[in-house]
Amino acid sequence: MNKFAIGCGVVVVVVLFIAVVLGLALMGGYNRLNRQSQGVNQAWANVQNDYQRRADLIPNLVETVSGAANFEKSTLVEVTQARASVGQVKIDPKSAPQDAEQLANYEKAQGQLTSALSRLLVVSERYPDLKANSNFIGLQAQLEGTENRIAVARKDFNDAVGTYNTTVKSFPTVLYAGMFGYKDKPYFNATPGSETPPKVQFNFGNPATVPAKP
Repeated sequence: MNKFAIGCGVVVVVVLFIAVVLGLALMGGYNRLNRQSQGVNQAWANVQNDYQRRADLIPNLVETVSGAANFEKSTLVEVTQARASVGQVKIDPKSAPQDAEQLANYEKAQGQLTSALSRLLVVSERYPDLKANSNFIGLQAQLEGTENRIAVARKDFNDAVGTYNTTVKSFPTVLYAGMFGYKDKPYFNATPGSETPPKVQFNFGNPATVPAKP
């Protein structure tokens, strides 16, 4: 066997070795992207579950509050309409949105419902019968807990998106992520006070004031 043949054999071995290494790296990077993308979807599903839990509480809350004599009907209508608006934003509950505008519209609708609920609960402080209604008190406690869960779920979602987006933009993943359909995912936008869940507690000692509409 001459030196040329030996040299060719070495080159082939080296090329095959490099190809195997690159293949393993590509497979590892792809698997990491897939895991992180699934993690984002799971975090999104948790957000959806908590928002749905809140939506499920609203009909019972509206029914309970509407039983109070002379309760402000416009406030009840606002909550009902805000809940309906959320349902009109069509978004996959199991797959995190890829479109930032779609997520922004969803977030806007949820924010309007949050504001409407806050106003309803503040107005409810004017009605002594509601303050003594055990069903209403229980619903208030459930809403407070749900708002806390929503805040945590949103943070977990943004954390998962941040980890995924960092991987998508990192070298060498950035070279092939787009080829496999992995692109940046949008975040929930931070709004002033969003790190603190809305207060839905009652102030039994002081007269209530209804916050101005945004």
